[in-house]
Amino acid sequence: MDLILTGHQEKFIGLIGSGNMYIEEYLARIGYKGAHEKYDLETLTAIFQHHIRAVPFENLSIHCGETITLDLDQVYNKIVRKKRGGWCMEHNQLLYWVLKTLGYDTTLLGAYIYNLHQNTYASHMTHLLLKVDIDDRAYILDGGFGVSYQMWQPMELISGKDQPQTPGIFRFTENNGTWYFEKRRRKQYVPNQSFSNSDLLERSECRKMYLFSLEPQTIEDFQFQCTYLQTSPDSLFTKKSICSLQTTDGFRALIGWTLIETTYNYKDNTDLVEFTTLKDEEVEETLKDKFSVKLERKFVPINLKGLYVI
Repeated sequence: MDLILTGHQEKFIGLIGSGNMYIEEYLARIGYKGAHEKYDLETLTAIFQHHIRAVPFENLSIHCGETITLDLDQVYNKIVRKKRGGWCMEHNQLLYWVLKTLGYDTTLLGAYIYNLHQNTYASHMTHLLLKVDIDDRAYILDGGFGVSYQMWQPMELISGKDQPQTPGIFRFTENNGTWYFEKRRRKQYVPNQSFSNSDLLERSECRKMYLFSLEPQTIEDFQFQCTYLQTSPDSLFTKKSICSLQTTDGFRALIGWTLIETTYNYKDNTDLVEFTTLKDEEVEETLKDKFSVKLERKFVPINLKGLYVI
């Protein structure tokens, strides 16, 4: 499992990790068997796509009596060794370590999520994302948004340019140093008409996602937010249990007892969205079968109405 590192990479690992973290173990976790010696966009994209298809976006710890921590060793152990997932602060912190270890010029950034119900951006920075610089070009990488808003490729940091990907059309817009991120979706076909009015379905064609600046952040800048989001009764994450995983042609998500399986562009510029309501005894088995997640503690699903769309 050992990897021969350059001097600056060894120094970096010593600064933020215990030394009991191995890049080859992470690559095995995500099923990546390709080369990783080049610091190029092609390699970055391949590693990223393996990551989002192997590591779920999930907040299940909150609903089975576990504490989510920002300690990198514990994040690594949870995702790589226990084969769990996590939310943005876990996904993107781990990706930050991976990319820095491999030699990529990578920066932590912070974002303010758009609140659909208040029609405004959050007043607190609660989302962690990454900027990666390759050959004098900057790219945004975010492995921790989940469901239909998960980017599948690094996005070049250019204002006003549509960047089509399999999930839809993403776009950055810059205004006085503030960057805005949004996505346009396709039409949706829901075969089970009893879910056609589900509050989980996105209604607007264009969704504002978050705003951010290019000011570098540290993981310590997210400590308050990490505690707040998993303990406050006002937090989305205490009101809904969420597990989402990207697939080769879409994504699947388990929100409370509702399983959603989406196939992108299955015909005529339309996404197929299939809903299933699970029984209590089916939930943990579905986590194992559909998301490869096995929990160590008793899981209590929750899905309060509103607040979240796929």
